[in-house]
Amino acid sequence: MIRLLGLFAALVFALPAFGQALPANLDKQNAIVIDTNKGRIVIALRPDIAPKHAERIKQLARDGYYNNVPFHRVIDGFMAQTGDGKNFNGTGGSKYPNLTAEFSNVPFTRGVVGMARSNDPNSANSQFFIMYADGSFLNGKYTVVGKVVSGMDVVDKLKRGEPVADPDKMLKVQVASDIK
Repeated sequence: MIRLLGLFAALVFALPAFGQALPANLDKQNAIVIDTNKGRIVIALRPDIAPKHAERIKQLARDGYYNNVPFHRVIDGFMAQTGDGKNFNGTGGSKYPNLTAEFSNVPFTRGVVGMARSNDPNSANSQFFIMYADGSFLNGKYTVVGKVVSGMDVVDKLKRGEPVADPDKMLKVQVASDIK
């Protein structure tokens, strides 16, 4: 019974996010909508600079891989990381092979979305991070895959930690063009 009440409460708080309109002039084919327990985040992907990474994020969203995945690493003044739909703690990746780096000259500034990876530049897979502030030390070393176009206020509300205790989650992640 308590679980049902918890699920009901989560849905009630998430409903306002599910009903939000998308930003005008959004390329819905190349955008993802992340409904979290704190609200909605909309990311415009950049297939012009990172086509394989943008395609991977869309594929994983369509696979449902990102649903109920936590923001496992959230560092104040730096970034919020998520996307481990396998282990939920930052140690996992998807069933797909790692991606070859697609570095660009796009700087890491507030709201920019980058692909997480290990020390190997060609190890990005499913995890990504959203920048809270400028991070020029990442420029040319990590793949920029997009930018938050709506919902940075939601990103700002995420619980902090490394790891995060009782982390906020991406409840549902969808390609914008797939939303009915």
